[in-house]
Amino acid sequence: MSLAPRAVLVHRRTEYEELLARHGTHGQAAFFLSTRGRSVEEVAERHARTRRALDEVAAGIPLTWRRTRVERADLDRFLFAPQDVVLAVGQDGLVANCAKYLDGRPVIGINADPGRNPGVLVRHRPADTAALCRAAVASGDRTEALTMVEAVADDTQRLLALNEICLGPPGHGTARYRISPDGPSAAGEESQASSGVLVGTGTGATGWMRSLWAERGSTLRLPGPADPRLLWFVREAWPSPATGTSLVAGELGRGEGLALTVESDRMVVFGDGMEADALELTWGQSVRLGISPTSLNLVV
Repeated sequence: MSLAPRAVLVHRRTEYEELLARHGTHGQAAFFLSTRGRSVEEVAERHARTRRALDEVAAGIPLTWRRTRVERADLDRFLFAPQDVVLAVGQDGLVANCAKYLDGRPVIGINADPGRNPGVLVRHRPADTAALCRAAVASGDRTEALTMVEAVADDTQRLLALNEICLGPPGHGTARYRISPDGPSAAGEESQASSGVLVGTGTGATGWMRSLWAERGSTLRLPGPADPRLLWFVREAWPSPATGTSLVAGELGRGEGLALTVESDRMVVFGDGMEADALELTWGQSVRLGISPTSLNLVV
């Protein structure tokens, strides 16, 4: 007998909850915000909207399903099961935070505050939860496969991301490395010193990667969310007798990769802005970045 699906409701603490954790009481949080020209009422109202959304989503989960909740901060310690359907209730970034842990499991993005969130990945309303849950387990293709980027180190460490992966020095120093694109459009190898390298997907093309693309005046075509292409940019490459600036941007298709060999004491590799869950590389280690065989299956 097969197990019933399990709904995993993923959320993050609201700003109001974080204020209470830091200051202890509503009154102390209100005083703190007032010293910065803000009102606690507006923060508390957004908290209430999020709570209402979470309650409505929970009520829409089929009664025969198993269910559990997990906060974003606990995702790296949570064990997902094969029968899980993930309901990410919050902002677009929450879907990205979940993506690396899902291994192809379907995810439903639900917008907890449509007036503030763009809704690129959290496309649905809490009232649609029951129908979305049925669609997630129905036969036939009810999902959109979004391209993900992966980094694989020479010691088998692996990192996935939905928006982008950043490689760089810890803090705000300078990273030194050798960079080498491979594939039909490969252009050799170069030693570089920079503040890091960004490799992004079409989903990430509305965020950090787009700002680099625009600032650079790049002629590369930005990919869409389901486009199986990645773009990469070197951030602030420094020219010197030992380091160059000729390999600072490019495109990766399926089967192509970007290899870096560390020539600093330490580099970190993190995805979707989550520096707390990063790979650490030391002198002489190498890492290869490319399109991941795993996609994010977003229920539509």
